[in-house]
Amino acid sequence: MTIVGPITPGQVSFFLGLFPVISAWIYAEYLEYKKNSLASKARHSDVGLVEIGNGTVKEDDRAVLLEGGSLQSASPKARSPTSSLSPIFKFLMMDETFLIENRLTLRAISEFGVLLAYYYICDRTDVFASSKKNYNRDLFLFLYFLLIIVSAITSFKIHHDKSPFSGKSILYLNRHQTEEWKGWMQVLFLMYHYFAATEIYNAIRIFIAAYVWMTGFGNFSYYYVRKDFSLARFAQMMWRLNFVVFFCCVVLNNSYTLYYICPMHTLFTLMVYGALGILNKYNEKGSVIALKIAACFLVVILVWEVPGVFELLWSPFTFFLGYTDPAKPNLPRLHEWHFRSGLDRYIWIIGMIYAYYHPTVERWMEKIEETEVKRRVSIKMAVAIIALTVGFFWFEYIYKLDKISYNKYHPYTSWIPITVYICLRNVTQSFRSYSLTLFAWLGKITLETYISQFHIWLRSAVPDGQPKLLLSLIPDYPMLNFMLTTSIYVAISYRLFDLTNVLKSAFVPTKDDKRLMQNLITAIVISSILYMLSFVFLRVPQMLV
Repeated sequence: MTIVGPITPGQVSFFLGLFPVISAWIYAEYLEYKKNSLASKARHSDVGLVEIGNGTVKEDDRAVLLEGGSLQSASPKARSPTSSLSPIFKFLMMDETFLIENRLTLRAISEFGVLLAYYYICDRTDVFASSKKNYNRDLFLFLYFLLIIVSAITSFKIHHDKSPFSGKSILYLNRHQTEEWKGWMQVLFLMYHYFAATEIYNAIRIFIAAYVWMTGFGNFSYYYVRKDFSLARFAQMMWRLNFVVFFCCVVLNNSYTLYYICPMHTLFTLMVYGALGILNKYNEKGSVIALKIAACFLVVILVWEVPGVFELLWSPFTFFLGYTDPAKPNLPRLHEWHFRSGLDRYIWIIGMIYAYYHPTVERWMEKIEETEVKRRVSIKMAVAIIALTVGFFWFEYIYKLDKISYNKYHPYTSWIPITVYICLRNVTQSFRSYSLTLFAWLGKITLETYISQFHIWLRSAVPDGQPKLLLSLIPDYPMLNFMLTTSIYVAISYRLFDLTNVLKSAFVPTKDDKRLMQNLITAIVISSILYMLSFVFLRVPQMLV
């Protein structure tokens, strides 16, 4: 097996940390099996394990089977000698009670590590072959519309959820609808990469803008309604956005900005959080929200429109956000970050505005649904005609521009097709209550499918390389290979989604900031120790040569 690229301290430290966890998990599974086996034998024994006068057993004095068949009371009076130790010391000492209690967490960490090892094998070794991308418009459209038809036949659903604002089934921009929206866009986005469908580049730019719009819309809605600016909520958001990508950067030796969607969403999430979090007790006042939104526009104008400000602001973070494409080594390190973040610099603010007026629009819709039929139909037809007309002119005069020309207009016009889609998708009560749950399911794992595509569906074969090749598990059979790699890729993406949530629950407590900070400090200390050990391991052989 040939390994492409250098072995880094980060990679070594990851696997140094993973092996003890896998060992502990296997031992925990053995302990769990043994405990259940002994308990099963005890249940079928003719002689009871514990005899109490009245035949009842108090909860605090129940006997627990331990290794070797001995008994220990579960009462707090009879605790393990290691019960007062911190979790990390319990882990290092392989405390049996601790391992059994945290068996599922150990399993999740082990599974996550194995999946990342699979990423590495697929993208950084020659174990599997590669193939070239090939675009055929007929095949591209056939596959996409076939998926729509199958989804419509098998997963069409009518929802009757109530609005949290009006209490009625208005369902304007409901969760099912936005998840479905993300899903069908993500399929096209991924197929665009797989088949190198460069002719829909401008559409892909709109899809990414729509994702960023949802970042502004969703985060504003949450913080404005829930008023939850706690450290725990912030940590959970950062975990969701960056947990998988952080370890991909470590294991694959890639720059953060290679996965540009992640830093973009992180940045705009932070900006929404900051905008609403500062002086949040005044958020109920419309004038304050207007000032905050205006301030957001001013910040964006200053950073992205005024020459030199972007470089001045972000240059200290070049180590973090800098990126050099091996195919374009002469570009400045911050070029990619400037380009990607600049394309969608305004649309997250538009999402905030739409979220603020969401209850107002729902009240309008409620009034429209209560009017007489003729008037109701006339209003909806007028909305649809206006939306289609605006969409037509945007398509003719903006969308049809070449790639470079379109990118110049995109930051200022991407809100137009998004608004047109929202109007048409919500024009009638019945239409907005429908969704295709297959696309909604795919919409929930967009982050995982975005990251995973780089390594187990496509291939770059070098650190920081753009995925120009396809992973080939069945050489010379492109459609069978597409079927197999796609099945594995989607299954792993969904599993990563689950594992991210499982580990978030384990390490990011919701109402215990002290424990959260302890976990953070522990993670930093362990990572530093592992990194130093791996650095030594890599340097010693070089010194001996």
